[in-house]
Amino acid sequence: MASAKDADPTLGYLTRKDTEVKLPRPTRVKNKTPAPIQITAEQILREARERQEAEIRPPKQKITDSTELAEYRLRKRKEFEDLIRRVRWNISVWIKYAQWEESQKDFNRARSVWERALEVDYKNHTLWLKYAEVEMKNKFINHARNVWDRAVSLLPRVDQLWYKYIHMEEMLGNVAGARQVFERWMGWTPDQQGWLSYIKFELRYNEIERARGIFERFVLCHPKVGAWIRYAKFEMKNGEVAKARNVYERAVEKLADDDEAEQLFVAFAEFEERCKEAERARCIYKFALDHIPKGRAEDLYRKFVAFEKQYGDREGIEDAIVGKRRFQYEDEVRKNPLNYDSWFDYIRLEESVGNKERIREVYERAIANIPPAEEKRYWQRYIYLWINYALYEELDAGDMERARDVYMECLKLIPHQKFSFANIWLLAAQFEIRQLNLKAARQILGNAIGKAPKDKIFKKYIEIELQLGNIDRCRKLYEKYLEWSPENCYAWSKYVELERSLCETDRARSIFELAIAQPALDMPELLWKAYIDYEIAEGEFERTRELYDRLLDRTKHLKVWISYAKFEASAVEADGRVSDLPEDDLQACQHKQKKQSIQRARRVFEKADNYFRTSAPELKEERAMLLEEWLNMEVAFGEDGDVSLVQAKLPKKLKKKRPIVAEDGPAGFEEYIDYLFPEETQTTNLKILEAAYKWKKQKLSSDNY
Repeated sequence: MASAKDADPTLGYLTRKDTEVKLPRPTRVKNKTPAPIQITAEQILREARERQEAEIRPPKQKITDSTELAEYRLRKRKEFEDLIRRVRWNISVWIKYAQWEESQKDFNRARSVWERALEVDYKNHTLWLKYAEVEMKNKFINHARNVWDRAVSLLPRVDQLWYKYIHMEEMLGNVAGARQVFERWMGWTPDQQGWLSYIKFELRYNEIERARGIFERFVLCHPKVGAWIRYAKFEMKNGEVAKARNVYERAVEKLADDDEAEQLFVAFAEFEERCKEAERARCIYKFALDHIPKGRAEDLYRKFVAFEKQYGDREGIEDAIVGKRRFQYEDEVRKNPLNYDSWFDYIRLEESVGNKERIREVYERAIANIPPAEEKRYWQRYIYLWINYALYEELDAGDMERARDVYMECLKLIPHQKFSFANIWLLAAQFEIRQLNLKAARQILGNAIGKAPKDKIFKKYIEIELQLGNIDRCRKLYEKYLEWSPENCYAWSKYVELERSLCETDRARSIFELAIAQPALDMPELLWKAYIDYEIAEGEFERTRELYDRLLDRTKHLKVWISYAKFEASAVEADGRVSDLPEDDLQACQHKQKKQSIQRARRVFEKADNYFRTSAPELKEERAMLLEEWLNMEVAFGEDGDVSLVQAKLPKKLKKKRPIVAEDGPAGFEEYIDYLFPEETQTTNLKILEAAYKWKKQKLSSDNY
């Protein structure tokens, strides 16, 4: 504690020493001309001191004897127990309780708390980790071992528990125990990382044979290419070349048809290359190229070429490979000329060689195989031949006229009356834009809209014109777009966004009116919401109310009522004259406006409740949700809210059963929640009284006889 003479009443708990400012060492001033506004260091320090807030420190509690300590512990335990009763499923509360007991050195109580927490949620592995860490930290090794053993027995799929258990045993020098834990873990066939951790563990203690045995089990459990390659590299690292080769050979036998076989062959060939066995490596590459499908052999082919550059006659080998592959592709396209994938592979092979004339020849032969039927699904692969051809002429060959001719021929060939491809139109237009021929691009896109209008074409054309700043063209395009697809809410919304960005409020509102007047819309709810949000953003609250009323004429959906009520609750009319009033009058005026908003919101809720009560009594769940939303809003109003208005209307929840009827007859019962509203309760009571009166009357008449 600071002495009384050091304390300053203006500083709170701080002393003068705490608030001393240590200035940095002054730097050398290079520019000594006076600044236009002079500020002294004293002024800066004074302002900093004035803005500094006093630090608030909680009072310190001193415990002086065992009685106070016992009372403190009793109070803390009661607080923790009360908290646990309230939030039993909150694991963090249990952890804090146990850690507090640990801090009091009452380890038996701490263990009791941990065990109670595990009864609540034993599947939470964080609990096990913290429990065991506490035992280890306080050197209760057998207790920790017991916790780890139970944890891995109950949650064997949580790898972290196994890792921590093994790490503890290894840190204690119990290698045999750690190995035993690893063996238990491997019985659950963990992922690859678990096996590799076991192998690294054995290698740390130089147990090569044990590691080899684990690798054998590893590749049986995970027969993947990566596992075999790791096994072979392990043998190679230990100087066992013959064993490494044997591993690769076994892997090839088992995984020659695997999806990742390419990696295996590359690794095998590189292994032979490191062993100075160039012929073996060459045979492996050739075998791989013959067996792996052409679509997955790109990396292998590249590696083979690099290998031949280093060890063989590059040109001869490349010519042999290309000639062989060319022969295979010729055979494939002759058998099935409509197999466009074979043409793609053939073209890719010729492009890798780089002979322009041969590439163009293959492209021309490929596009000559027109699909036999005018159905889009047959043309989807074929059309990419044209696209690739045009891109090749533009990007690789650099012949712009040929590229333009390819696009034009393709557009002539497609039967646009039956189907079309927006990509072709857009690629052709973008090509003309890259050639700075804007007129031709507009002509292509105009033809596309005339012959085969599509959403993608309209969007891209509008985007291009908008980037060029041609607003009138954009408006015409939007009109064409909506004339073609009047039900498209996306197009209407984007048109409004354009007009709104130009501050054309009346035009935007007119477009919205046209949109909601359409007889059919694909997403009308989004359009109405956009219109309402627009009017709210413009501050037109009366127009917004009118819109909500019009929307409620079309649909009485629950979300519409709630949205309407929330709008009314938040709609406060802005009045410029109010700002000139004194502060007290201003607050009174604002409070009055708030009350008016609350009243309007209540009226909406009352109308909605009346509708669901009289016109749609079967929608009980919707009515209950409405009343719940109303109640929440009244609570949110604070002092101005009146919760009693809603509580009198709230229904009772009843759990009922109803029969399930399947196709083959009754199939049991299912539970469901029903709602009983106050007016229904009164009706039920009246019916009971009426029945009782009738029964009594019958009984009296029978007694008279």
